[in-house]
Amino acid sequence: MSPFSSREGRPLILGFEGWNDAGEAASSAVRAIVENYELQATFSVDTEAFYDYSQGVSRPTIDFVPDEGRRITWPTASVFVPSEPTINVYAILGTEPTRSWPTFAATFLDEALAHDVTSIIVVGSQLADAPHSRPIEVSITSDNASVREELDCERSQYEGPIGIPTVIAQFAEQVGLPTVSLWASFPHYVHHSHSPKVTLALLEEMQRIADLDIDLTEWRQRATEWESSIDEIAENDEDMADYIHRLEEDRDAATAPDASGDAIAAEFEQFLRSKEDGAADS
Repeated sequence: MSPFSSREGRPLILGFEGWNDAGEAASSAVRAIVENYELQATFSVDTEAFYDYSQGVSRPTIDFVPDEGRRITWPTASVFVPSEPTINVYAILGTEPTRSWPTFAATFLDEALAHDVTSIIVVGSQLADAPHSRPIEVSITSDNASVREELDCERSQYEGPIGIPTVIAQFAEQVGLPTVSLWASFPHYVHHSHSPKVTLALLEEMQRIADLDIDLTEWRQRATEWESSIDEIAENDEDMADYIHRLEEDRDAATAPDASGDAIAAEFEQFLRSKEDGAADS
């Protein structure tokens, strides 16, 4: 039995808005899961205990609600559970906390164990030197040897700053919950736009790993439209077009059947450097 299969186990999928969510691709993917399965929020953390409201995405927002007036929305994170007994998919979605990370992670793992989840799928997106016109790369890693064998993935060699998804993944393994992490590369030169193509890449991997039942037709159409819109922008920007062309050449060389090990290693090192640079700028 696979603990990641929604047909055989009870996988929990988690993603957080913030540093781990370039272009909001990861949170959009988890939100799509929540909406597809009509999962219901049953637990949310005490917002004052984990968020500094003066920090970036942790600021509260205010909206106008018809018949209610202006309403404040506070940053939080919630556990989403199925409302139908035939559904075995769970999710955690919300804003990355700004303090008390160990307590935050332990709180959500307690909730996960209370619902008898069998595995955790961590979802993230990060800025990278990736061309929007090529397939989106999704790295699949796990610190669990059995998971690496089952899913034919690697162990992450990354060292440096991390976000709350990685903290929860590490804590989960300590309490016996097998964990796999999916990280999508988001083209950094379009990071101000939402990318359905990056979200789609994450959904496709989650669908494969967790045996999800999601119709991705609309996401594929939106991904094609997004890619075309970036193509149109590049057509009117010579510098951008030249830069994208260089990225395409590098990707094609690295993924060619006869690509050397040195070329692949060089691209991976460049990817890690871009991640470290992004962490330093944040």
